Amino acid sequence: MASMFSRSASAARNAARRAPRTATTSVVRPSARSYSLLARAIAPSAKAATSIQGARGIKTLDFAGTKEVVYERSDWPLPKLQEYFKNDTLAMIGYGSQGHGQGLNARDNGLNVIVGVRKDGESWKQAMEDGWVPGETLFSIEEAIDRGTIIMNLLSDAAQSQTWSTVAPLITKDKTLYFSHGFSVVFKDLTNVIPPKDVDVILVAPKGSGRTVRTLFKEGRGINSSVAVFQDVTGKALEKAVAIGVGIGSGYMYETTFEKEVYSDLYGERGVLMGGIQGMFLAQYKVLRANGHSPSEAFNETVEEATQSLFPLIGQHGMDYMYNACSTTARRGALDWAPIFEKANLPVFEKLYESVKNGTETKNSLEFNGRKTYREDLAKELKEIDEQEIWRAGKTVRSLRPDYKQ
Repeated sequence: MASMFSRSASAARNAARRAPRTATTSVVRPSARSYSLLARAIAPSAKAATSIQGARGIKTLDFAGTKEVVYERSDWPLPKLQEYFKNDTLAMIGYGSQGHGQGLNARDNGLNVIVGVRKDGESWKQAMEDGWVPGETLFSIEEAIDRGTIIMNLLSDAAQSQTWSTVAPLITKDKTLYFSHGFSVVFKDLTNVIPPKDVDVILVAPKGSGRTVRTLFKEGRGINSSVAVFQDVTGKALEKAVAIGVGIGSGYMYETTFEKEVYSDLYGERGVLMGGIQGMFLAQYKVLRANGHSPSEAFNETVEEATQSLFPLIGQHGMDYMYNACSTTARRGALDWAPIFEKANLPVFEKLYESVKNGTETKNSLEFNGRKTYREDLAKELKEIDEQEIWRAGKTVRSLRPDYKQ
């Protein structure tokens, strides 16, 4: 099914490239039927899908005693989505991880999308490789903003700050300003990103990398996303945000605010998601090695079993299920030590959240990511991690997996 959809979308893009250029940017949209090939790949049947959609939709759910509104993709079938945006041009500013994933998904959904990046830069070349055509769907940042009605600012946080003085005057009345992170707007005193007062300002923040946004979409699934409104001039800002969320590949969307999104995001990625897990992996590995365990044993016990066996169970069924799936000895030890780890880590997480809230993490990010030597400095840090024994041992362990790919 996916290959049939790819051929249909590819044919549509080729037709768009052959079409004569006009003053108004336009693309050939894949038909609703061609997109439904992807949808049908995961639907039991058209009849069953209809009955399911009738029972779902916008609804309030109870999350551990707290009521929250959840928005679903089923509220926006493709014909409705395309009709809603028929007079809009989504100008994707920046073509990094999120720009790539969101842009391709919106294009495959038949929306009118253009990309704006620095001409002849690395992102320009990448966009061309992905089928964006200079002068038709690929432009300089300034021209893309001029042509667009919904300006999707997906430049890096540091780049948003550095370019805002040029971008801001181009965000004219009746346009919509879109972000996928509350960083620039919430920390305006540091970034100087202050949106114009006469435009809707909205946010859709996928809970994953741009690669994941794209992969889940191609699988016929959809990523969870946060949606928020910073400024509602038209009275339809939230509706617009939800619709765009569907357009860029979201399956379910949860309402938040710009401020809460950026606090939780910076906190989470520095904590359990990335910083915390690297620190705990390394600490456990080092203690095992110091006590005479081999690199392979230390890695298997620290990383391999976690990522390949236990963590997937937590993701699929929850922590209690994972405990029940283990031996009685493992279960007992884990339950006994969990409160000890919680007590030891709680002060660290409290300090981390305060560092996010008071702007320290924002200052650090802007300072480092704004350096002219940013890429070289980052490469040096990542190389140091890559060369740690734990990850060198891990390369060999991973190579033994049946599904290993170089």
